[in-house]
Amino acid sequence: MGAAERITADLPVAPVETAHAGRRTFAVGASLLREGVVSPDDMVAALSQQSRESGRLPDVLRARGLVVERDLLGVDARNWGIRLVDLDSALPDPRLIDAVGVQDCLRHGLVPWQKVGDVTIVATSRPEEFRRLRPMLEARLGPVAAGLASSRAILGAIHARRGDVLARAAETRVAEAESCRSWPRLHQSPLAVAAIGGCLAALAVAPLATGLAALAFAVISLAAIVVLKIAATIAALRAPLPGPAPASNAIAPVVSIIVALYREGDIAPRLVRRLARLDYPAELLDVILAVEAEDHVTLDALSKAELPPWMRVVIVPEGQVKTKPRALNHAFDHARGAIIGVYDAEDAPEPDQLRKVVERFQRSGPEVACLQGMLDYYNPRTNWLSRCFTIEYAGWFRLVLPGLARLGLVVPLGGTTLFFRREVLDRLGAWDAHNVTEDADLGIRLARHGYRTELIDTVTHEEANCRPLPWIKQRSRWIKGYMMTWAVHMRQPRLLWRQLGPKGFWGFQVLFLGSIAQFLLAPLLWSFMVLSFGFGHPLHAALPQAATWALFGILFLSEVANIVIGALGLGRTTHGLSLLWVLTLKAYYPLASLAAYKGLAELATRPFYWDKTTHGLFDQTVEAKD
Repeated sequence: MGAAERITADLPVAPVETAHAGRRTFAVGASLLREGVVSPDDMVAALSQQSRESGRLPDVLRARGLVVERDLLGVDARNWGIRLVDLDSALPDPRLIDAVGVQDCLRHGLVPWQKVGDVTIVATSRPEEFRRLRPMLEARLGPVAAGLASSRAILGAIHARRGDVLARAAETRVAEAESCRSWPRLHQSPLAVAAIGGCLAALAVAPLATGLAALAFAVISLAAIVVLKIAATIAALRAPLPGPAPASNAIAPVVSIIVALYREGDIAPRLVRRLARLDYPAELLDVILAVEAEDHVTLDALSKAELPPWMRVVIVPEGQVKTKPRALNHAFDHARGAIIGVYDAEDAPEPDQLRKVVERFQRSGPEVACLQGMLDYYNPRTNWLSRCFTIEYAGWFRLVLPGLARLGLVVPLGGTTLFFRREVLDRLGAWDAHNVTEDADLGIRLARHGYRTELIDTVTHEEANCRPLPWIKQRSRWIKGYMMTWAVHMRQPRLLWRQLGPKGFWGFQVLFLGSIAQFLLAPLLWSFMVLSFGFGHPLHAALPQAATWALFGILFLSEVANIVIGALGLGRTTHGLSLLWVLTLKAYYPLASLAAYKGLAELATRPFYWDKTTHGLFDQTVEAKD
């Protein structure tokens, strides 16, 4: 008799199916009480908590630190009348995993293990759900029987057998037509080479005409962006102030939070401490720390940290690319929640943030698929760069983005404090693993498929990048992603027009193409400042006087708009920074042009390269206050 037969010879096929879930749940509690694992008072409190929420009793007990996995496995085995399966000594048959689907195995916390005759033994960590899943399993496997194993053992077995499948799946979830994974390098794209050659030829043959054409495009795009920002700001200012949310009797759902970590050895303990402040039932909180398989720095740091029961580490197998969206996609298959959230490693969210998110989703229709929180910084006074970054974000997240949402335009998402309905992420293929601004890209895809993004009045504080070179590296990745996102979604302009409508289509052009043009052509506009010092400009003599006045008028309006938006946004924060710092933004924005040319070069040579931002470098005095 083989290992499978020895372990499961008397394994019943049907007890899980015939049992009533409520009675079994009660029996779990009774068994734990009878064996003295949980005290009566703790059990009453846990049952009362479970009745008000959508959590399982084992999850409530585990989150409260009242039981460990070993206790629950023994009780569940006796309660459900099924045997334990040792996945460590006998790995599952990979063909059976393929028959069910590796992603469904992860989602439902099970793995088909071995065949015993005509019956397939399916190891599950949630025996109370086996009855509901039986029809699906039998359709794919034939007759099945339940075995019991810990979620950790099931996860390890799936990764051991099908880690390569998971790696490929995380990279190809998004439909090919909406993904940038086929983006060619410069030498592989005849069209790009021809375009560059055409520009150089035009510059050599007709430098004046080429310069005037570039100037016209720069001025028109600048004017469009200024109008869009002003319209969005007015829309945000006219929006009613958020009132108190009405009380909801709906059952609170499980919320999964994914945090992608990479080389974050120093920040892991702070991350655990900050997320522990979230005021949401621990048994309904599922925090996943996604860590690359070869990232021993972070894995070692997490192994030494005391992670709470609601926080777990998911190892991301090696793949073709190493990006944040790929890690998010892999972790997404492990998530239990109906709501999926994303934080960054250095984030410090407001304690009541998840309650606000859940209440907002419960009051919203299914077309509201994403809620974007506001980002701010906990180190605004580190230096001049951190002050400017804080002012920029204050205007963007408190005025421009809410205004865009209120106007019904595309909202380019930020990379953190994002919350999604799980079924929508599933339908859209989650994140494009190859896009280095996966957040902005996902915002476009949501809009293309008829979903809406709304801003929510809750703040997450994070670390302002306050060193020039890392700031340029980070911003170059963002701009490179903007370029790639615009090109991908403009593959079929007519389709994009039909999906977004005229207003959404032109808003997308202004926001993405206009921003790219400004980053790249801003030096051309700034070059006209030499006229103030009495120097000549080769393009100035060819401009009619009216065009010159229009140019300087738009430049002046742009500066005024940036100052007003920055000042109004800063006034909506609690930092108390002097408004005089807003006037220094003129010296801040040129850094973005340096970043844009770096991003453009990488787009042609290393399009999927993720220039990682180093965290944990802000003033230690700020951390002491945290």
